[in-house]
This record gives sequence, structure tokens and C-alpha cells, in this order.
Amino acid sequence: MRRLVRETKLSVDDFIYPLFIEEGKDIETEISSMPGIKRFSLDKLSPELDEVTTLGIPAVLLFGIPKNKDSKGQETWDDEGIIQKTIRFIKKDYPNLMVISDVCFCEYTDHGHCGIISGGGIISGEDVDNDKTLTNISKQALSHARAGVDMVAPSGMMDGTIASVRAALDGEGFSDLPVMAYSVKYASAFYGPFRDAADSAPSFGDRNTYQMDPANRREGMHKAKFDSDEGADILMVKPALSYLDIISDLKAEFDQPIACYNVSGEYAMIKAAEKQGWIDGPRVMMESLLSMKRAGADIIITYFAKDAARLLHNKTSQ
Repeated sequence: MRRLVRETKLSVDDFIYPLFIEEGKDIETEISSMPGIKRFSLDKLSPELDEVTTLGIPAVLLFGIPKNKDSKGQETWDDEGIIQKTIRFIKKDYPNLMVISDVCFCEYTDHGHCGIISGGGIISGEDVDNDKTLTNISKQALSHARAGVDMVAPSGMMDGTIASVRAALDGEGFSDLPVMAYSVKYASAFYGPFRDAADSAPSFGDRNTYQMDPANRREGMHKAKFDSDEGADILMVKPALSYLDIISDLKAEFDQPIACYNVSGEYAMIKAAEKQGWIDGPRVMMESLLSMKRAGADIIITYFAKDAARLLHNKTSQ
């Protein structure tokens, strides 16, 4: 009876699995703050992709870690860059796996911020130059499109990003390429382990000047409306667990699919508490993911994708 009347159901089809790809060879390094999650070089990636596809996870979200960084993040639009090579590799050997690329600069800049720094830098009261950064975001998105990506996901929270990316893609014949917008991205303390994973911690200052204040709810609706009006195909809320109200707000207001990012800190807390024996890790994981779906998320980006998929498959086979 409980199965028959269940209002919310979680499926493997809901998941996107993030992958960290590091430039180099023979790299398969576990991230200490994210047990079970690794950084891979391209030559070590196939077993991970085999597992993802065997479990039926429909999509992956790519983050690149380059060898060379500079003040502008120019490696992001190099057609021979690590993400571009990874896109081509996956689409050739795993054609049915959807490939989404994160479009940002923090992993590629020597200062760790999400764009071009204006003036003397954030620490002296300056900020990311929004308009100059938009030009480079468009270059990056186009490079990913040329490599064959299935969707781009601009994540830097620069104003006008979606309009700029959409215009650039349309102008080069990629009008059918969808855009998933990081529409409501908070300046959260839950990102710490990700910054270990992607070598993307700011070398000075913080990102409070261009990511949202966690205290603000209505602002999230304004940000999402901007992205919706500019042509975003999917709207995202990040993080997920502390912002379920925002997910619910967007679901009620917009027609686009709503995604949420179950971020690294949320993942790490559950893994750490499970290791200590304080919680039933798998049950807490599934309850957390279910709460995101219940709040209105159509898509969940999560490091738990493989673990949750195994549990869901086991339930189905019983």
C-alpha cells in the first residue's frame, strides 16, 4: 500500500554524476575530503565511465583541472584543452552518455576566481569584471560546443551570462545546444571539499561579491527570472539541502526543468558521519535525495549518483 500511494519517487534517471578530469597521465587520486570520489586523467577514465553507464546514470558533468593556469583562464577555450579532449573521448566511446560541461574559470585561473579581476583585486575592494568575463565565457562555451558537448552549464554567476552564451552558440550554428544555468548559486560554506577536488580555492578574498547571500530568498527568484528570460533551458539551485525552499519556489514559478546540485559538503558530511557510525549512511543518503525530489527538483547533480543507483537497482530486482 505504501508503494501504491507514494507521492514522490526517486529514479536513476534523475541523476547527473560529476567527474573531475585532471590533465596528465596515470592519475587516479581519491579526494580525501570526498571519500569514493576521484580525480582521473583521461587514460584512467574508462572504468569509471563503464560503471556509470552500467548503472544507467544518464549524464555526467565535467570539471577540468589543467596543468597551466593564468589570470584569465585561457585554457578554458583551448580546443585541445583537457575538457575538450574529454568531451570528444566520451562522445566517441560512450555515445549514449549525455555530456554536460561546467563553464567557469575558477579551476583555470591562478587567482581562483570566476573571471577576470578588475583593478587591484577583490582583497583591495575591487571585483570580477563582469562584462570582460562574459566575452571569455562565450569563448569557452563555443569551444565545448565544437568538441561535441551535449549541454553547457555556465556556473560563474556573472550577470548576462545566459544571454551572452546563447547568442554566441546561436551565432555559430549551435542553436539546438541546451544551456543549464546555475541560476541561484549561494555563497555557501558547503563548497569546501569541491575546492580541494578542483584546485579552485580563491587565493585571496572570497566569492561573496558575485554569489548570492544565503539570507536572500526573493533575490533567487529574480536571478532565475533573468536566466529564464535570457533563454536558459534548465534552471539550477546550488546547494540543495539548505535551499529546498528555493527549489520549491522555482518549481512553482517556472516551466523549465529545475535542477539542484547536491554539493560536496553535503556529500562529505554524510560520508563522515557514516564512517563514525553515527548514522545509517545509505538511508540518510536516500532520504536526502528524496527531499530534493519532493521539493521539486527534476534533476539532481550528486556525488551519490553511483551509490544511489546501486540501491535503486537492488530494490527493483527484489
